[in-house]
Amino acid sequence: MGTVHARSMDSYPMNGRDLGVNPDDLEVMDAVQETKQEVLENKDVVVQHVNIEGMGRTKEDYLGYEISDVFTARNLVEVMRKSHEARQRLLRLGIFKEVEVVIDVSEGADALPNGLDVTFEVTELKRLTGSYNTLVGNNEGSMVLGIKLPNMLGRGEKLTFQFSYGTKETSYGLSFFKPQSGYYERNFALNLYKVTGQFPWSSLKETDRGVSTELNFPLWMTDHTLKWEGVWRELGCLARSASFAVREESGHTLKSALSHTMVIDTRNSAILPRRGALLRINQELAGYTGGDASFLKEDIELQLNKQFIWGSVLSGSLWGGMIYPLGGQPTSIADRFYLGGPTSVRGFGMYSIGPQSEGDYLGGEAYWAGGLHLYTPLPFRSNKGGLADLFRTHFFLNAGNLCNLNYGEGPYAHLQKLAECIRWSYGAGIILRLGSIARLELNYCFPMSVQSGDRICDGVQFGAGIRFL
Repeated sequence: MGTVHARSMDSYPMNGRDLGVNPDDLEVMDAVQETKQEVLENKDVVVQHVNIEGMGRTKEDYLGYEISDVFTARNLVEVMRKSHEARQRLLRLGIFKEVEVVIDVSEGADALPNGLDVTFEVTELKRLTGSYNTLVGNNEGSMVLGIKLPNMLGRGEKLTFQFSYGTKETSYGLSFFKPQSGYYERNFALNLYKVTGQFPWSSLKETDRGVSTELNFPLWMTDHTLKWEGVWRELGCLARSASFAVREESGHTLKSALSHTMVIDTRNSAILPRRGALLRINQELAGYTGGDASFLKEDIELQLNKQFIWGSVLSGSLWGGMIYPLGGQPTSIADRFYLGGPTSVRGFGMYSIGPQSEGDYLGGEAYWAGGLHLYTPLPFRSNKGGLADLFRTHFFLNAGNLCNLNYGEGPYAHLQKLAECIRWSYGAGIILRLGSIARLELNYCFPMSVQSGDRICDGVQFGAGIRFL
């Protein structure tokens, strides 16, 4: 709860050896504690003043929204609870290093007999901060260096410069973040970036230089993101042995796209959940705001988690997507879907399912993938807690398909094609949860129903990332 200091309004009996409490009187002591709780809950109080000490560049009106609820408390228990909630909201703003709460009786000429004063003692972050950390993506790692200017203008604004160097991707970018006063979940972001990535499964390298704007806001039980992105893309061959199909895609393109993402997430953890569900729906429309890429893209993700017997968790996942070219233009290799690898259909090579040319995988315009998982605690562990709680045994069954569609045909023909040539695999392994950052998987896989051109990983397969099927 952090540090909460409170001066008692009345003297209440306390338990302890010095007060002559006999161990045989535990039931009586519990009754005293319950009585004390009732007294605190029934004792009417009035919060007369709420003060914030330690502010420098932060504007008072910006914080007023976060602490106003404290004035509605009607007893001491409510004052403590609402003060704690206000403290959490202040820390969430990302502009304070520390926040402490002091609750005291009111003093002065206007003090009421049951009046209270609540003081938040804050320590602001420095004007310039730096950070160094590692980032785990889909089977790749990155070193990230960052410089931040938090609370630039006094109302939660943040300017960030970030450089990332990874195994497959190098990037740097400048971003500006502005939350709405009194509603931190509603915020606006502006990003400038350059990203250079290597995709060995396609013998492709890509350099993106772009600008994007984002508007994030909650609506009922859902979180929404509206985004516009303009990006200049430079595609090239990663190796001299690249196929002609990849060489055809090489060159410069300009993409301008509008996208919308809706998320419902009730999981208790994004890395290794025990319960809850996730629904993510993303739509992207390119070409109507300029550029030479023109398509409509739809992507959906569903995940359900349920606690099972003996501390185990049963989980099911379903992914699906389709990209529809507009204006008679073919889709780009950089916009298509890819499938396969330790984070999706296990037992296959990274993004090595579906259409390919001379060993280079070209992606597909439609896909689906499903997974059924059983996570259990490690067997033979002596007790709960400790390092063993970070590990889980893992049993899985995955299936999916990736293909191109003939959009002159009807929906039934599309579904029939997606149902053909299904790849599936099963296996078991061990999972290590790295806090709330990522998870590592070491699985023994048995790929089944392999199609011509697929690259398989029969046996031990290692995976690292955040998003897993």
